[in-house]
Amino acid sequence: MKKLFAILLAVLMVISLVACGGGAEEKGSVYWLNFKPESDEVLKEIAAMYTEETGVEVQIVTAASGTYNETLTAEMDKSNPPTIFVVGNTAAVDQWGEYCLDLTGTDIANELNTDAYMLKDADGKLCSIGYCYECYGIIVNTALLEQAGYAKDYITNFETLKTVAEDVHARAAELGFDAFTSSGMDDSSSWRFTGHLINLEYYYESVDAPDAWKTCPAEIKGTYMDNYKALYDLMVTNSATNRADLANGGFDAAAEFKEGKAMFYANGNWEWSGLSEAGMKAEDLTMIPYYCGVEGEEKAGLNCGTENYWAVNANASEADQKATLEFMKWLVTDAEASEKAVGTFG
Repeated sequence: MKKLFAILLAVLMVISLVACGGGAEEKGSVYWLNFKPESDEVLKEIAAMYTEETGVEVQIVTAASGTYNETLTAEMDKSNPPTIFVVGNTAAVDQWGEYCLDLTGTDIANELNTDAYMLKDADGKLCSIGYCYECYGIIVNTALLEQAGYAKDYITNFETLKTVAEDVHARAAELGFDAFTSSGMDDSSSWRFTGHLINLEYYYESVDAPDAWKTCPAEIKGTYMDNYKALYDLMVTNSATNRADLANGGFDAAAEFKEGKAMFYANGNWEWSGLSEAGMKAEDLTMIPYYCGVEGEEKAGLNCGTENYWAVNANASEADQKATLEFMKWLVTDAEASEKAVGTFG
């Protein structure tokens, strides 16, 4: 009898343990393949905050500058692929759309206050949503500008930009700084000119003929390519870097600007966190548009938009998808986390 009782007790204990184990909800985890190298450190701080608060593991992996698509391709083939990745334009939607969870109606999508930054596939699936809005142009060290003898508001078009750049370059030895930082054409830097600067050509063509962009394929005439070339030539000929060396790489335009070696730096507002950490002050910095000699450019503004769109991996487990969506919602609604994110994204 005692033996039978012991067996029954053991069976009941096993059943109890199975029931308890089956009732526990898997937490899941988050793996964010980050697009922005300059944000790596802050995002890891945010990830640690979330893990401490919730117990959910958040891994941040950052692709090297100019290598995101290659890195994403490699990571997606692994057994533990990213649960958050960047799908930043329609071409990326075409390539990665089948990997994207439909974000329609999710809490994170509902946090958006505009539908202007939603990327959908041909079937209307919401593949990715914008998570930071950026502006870019030419960052100016106004302290150096004034040191060179010009008022902060002197530059209003290409003509005045050219005057200042050529004058400062000619007096670089005397002033102790040059006009432009290096304009390297290696992968770590070329996107500033092939991905950002080139947009002035597309923008002004769209102003002239808005309907040309509605055709398929869109029609581009190259009307403003000479303006693009004039501005890029101004950058590379009024710099301490020999233009013949630009394709070789190895230059650090950010360091040149932070160290006061150059007055102009073609980049965007996402650089602010790095510049401020280097001791640069907001009152000594401004940003001007890509002036390129187009009539009426005195009224031009900065280039604004984003390539930073979150997508969630449709092939991740339900637990990981749930954990990822909850993390994204927390990131944009938690006061401390969102403040850190805004600071690093610019």
